[in-house]
Amino acid sequence: MNKAYKYRIYPNKAQEELFAKTFGCCRFVYNQMLALQEDNYQNKIKHMSAFDANNHCNRVLKIDYPFLKEVDKFAITNSIYALETGYQKFFKKQGGYPNFKSKHYSKNSYTTNFTNNNIDVLDHVVKLPKLGKVKAAIHRGVPDGYKLKSATVSQERDKSYYCSVLYEYEISTMPVLVQKVVGLDYKSDGLYASSDEEICGSPKYYRKSANKLAKAQRNLKHMQAYSSNYNKQQQKIAKVYRHISNQRKDFLHKESTEIANQYDLVCVENLNMQKLSNKGFGNGKATLDNGYGMFINMLLYK
Repeated sequence: MNKAYKYRIYPNKAQEELFAKTFGCCRFVYNQMLALQEDNYQNKIKHMSAFDANNHCNRVLKIDYPFLKEVDKFAITNSIYALETGYQKFFKKQGGYPNFKSKHYSKNSYTTNFTNNNIDVLDHVVKLPKLGKVKAAIHRGVPDGYKLKSATVSQERDKSYYCSVLYEYEISTMPVLVQKVVGLDYKSDGLYASSDEEICGSPKYYRKSANKLAKAQRNLKHMQAYSSNYNKQQQKIAKVYRHISNQRKDFLHKESTEIANQYDLVCVENLNMQKLSNKGFGNGKATLDNGYGMFINMLLYK
């Protein structure tokens, strides 16, 4: 099985510049290959595989654009494979057609692969290719026997950086005797009501931060668009949103872990949360704020 550990990292100025270059190069190659695939389709040329697309990048793009050699080669390769994954989902009618990535609106992230000890998690630092040791908050250790596979670096809207390190490990599965069973019913003004007559309310973190968020957004309204103060205020708004999201995830993780440890089988109703949150019911904010769909996903893998 695979398990990821996500750490907050604190790069210096030089490392931030290299992160920005890597994000930009991955986005550039992704868009270049997407444009090439579309041209091939218009000219009735066979769709390029991920292997052929990667060879094209190494033999053509890196010669025409030498700046691509300055960043981690695995990051660029993984962006090409991500595009191919998007195409395959589109061909299987499991998703929409891949879109071009925007510099201002697309998420900044890239994935690099582990080889020759180029990635490592040490005390207070994370070692990454091309970057060396990056200061990090290592809040939990990795058990013995875990095999490091890859690392994903991401930048949030509030300019904070994170590194998600993926590990592979083996587990021994044994048949489990089902003894304790519980049924969970969705509760619109909370989270769930169980068959054991327990009711779990929702902390409503979005509601609690609504005034602070509204004030920050009002301040943004009176600033000149894309000015220095405008960008700073956008980061403040993003920080409020991230705080709300982290609060919600923390609450749902604790609830789902408690249920997974207490019961052998959990029965839940199959609901479409997107339809429940539409304007017709009048409780869209409450439905999206309690995170019931995320809660079910957490239960599923735990």
